[in-house]
Amino acid sequence: MNKKAYYGEFGGQYVAESLMNTLEELDAAFEDAIRDPKFMEQYHDYLRQYVGRETPLYYAKRLSEAYGTKIYLKREDLNHTGAHKINNVIGQILLAKRMGKTKVIAETGAGQHGVATATGAALFDMECTVYMGKEDIERQKLNVLRMEMLGASVVSVESGSNTLKDATNEAIRTWAKTAEDTFYVIGSAVGPYPYPKMVKEFQSVISREAKRQHMEIEGRNPDVVMACVGGGSNSIGMFAEFIGEPEVALIGVEAAGLGIETGKHASAMALGAPGVLHGMRSYLLQDENGNVQLAHSISAGLDYPGVGPEHAYLRDTGRASYVSVTDAEAMDALVELCRLEGIIPAIESAHALAYAKKKAKEMTMEQSMVLCLSGRGDKDVNTISDYLAGKGYLN
Repeated sequence: MNKKAYYGEFGGQYVAESLMNTLEELDAAFEDAIRDPKFMEQYHDYLRQYVGRETPLYYAKRLSEAYGTKIYLKREDLNHTGAHKINNVIGQILLAKRMGKTKVIAETGAGQHGVATATGAALFDMECTVYMGKEDIERQKLNVLRMEMLGASVVSVESGSNTLKDATNEAIRTWAKTAEDTFYVIGSAVGPYPYPKMVKEFQSVISREAKRQHMEIEGRNPDVVMACVGGGSNSIGMFAEFIGEPEVALIGVEAAGLGIETGKHASAMALGAPGVLHGMRSYLLQDENGNVQLAHSISAGLDYPGVGPEHAYLRDTGRASYVSVTDAEAMDALVELCRLEGIIPAIESAHALAYAKKKAKEMTMEQSMVLCLSGRGDKDVNTISDYLAGKGYLN
């Protein structure tokens, strides 16, 4: 067993034998790249000049007054393409170029990772194919159009739940056949090792900046650091630099959908059990026979039946706590941020906002909370419109 591939009992490389050499090659190339000052300098140059980093740590004054504690928003919504996903894509596509690959493939749910991958592929002149569930294509028409404008082919996946899980299945199957010239850009902190480590490495820029920014403003670490969790890339990036700071509470917020008790949710940490999916061992939504169950969330980006293996480890060791909020709570929080701060967040990010309101009741105005505003809400306007009109939504 490759011990470095695991976080406690979670992680690993549960893939077909034909992909093991590909993963070994990827791992070696990744480790070599992150130890190469020239590669890392190039990566950070693109983050500055192209992505627009660093992003502000914004003190949300009116939200803080309404909630009852200091709330700082890490504004990943201000990145080029509108979310945190581009941080990871730039790193992975630079690695793909370094490895001599000419094509990239990706899976996407909310479409933000697909847009980021299509953007990176256009920038670096690579052929790009994005797999997306049929239902998510309906929910995220704007992002599908953006991907196609950027030159990517968007493949509709019509199996299972027609959402992110199935798009990931299809991307992995394609990669197994085409790995010689194709790089699989995974968008979340999931999949076989080294993907969870790679995504954390490229997303940890979020917490590196936030930690320094908060220290400059407050002269200390925040009391609470919070982010939404689907697969968990924005949250592992937001947690990374604080994991070694025991006084900082780390809170991940999953999607409770229509309510945990209804079975229509995406809270793998709340009701899931350890199992294997997409090349990793982690917490998954399963039935009594171990079959992966359908996830449900109003947000396409949190509609995933598992979670990244490091999150599973952080939960079991007690270093981070994981909670869940319903669709309705998230939508209320989304509207509140719009009205109080003039910021339209992604529905995914609004899940963290909804729990911030609850957590703030236990805190004072002398304390502070840093929340990852992982993306902007342009992509969600149709869903928000239907929800506010009382029409409900897909799924």
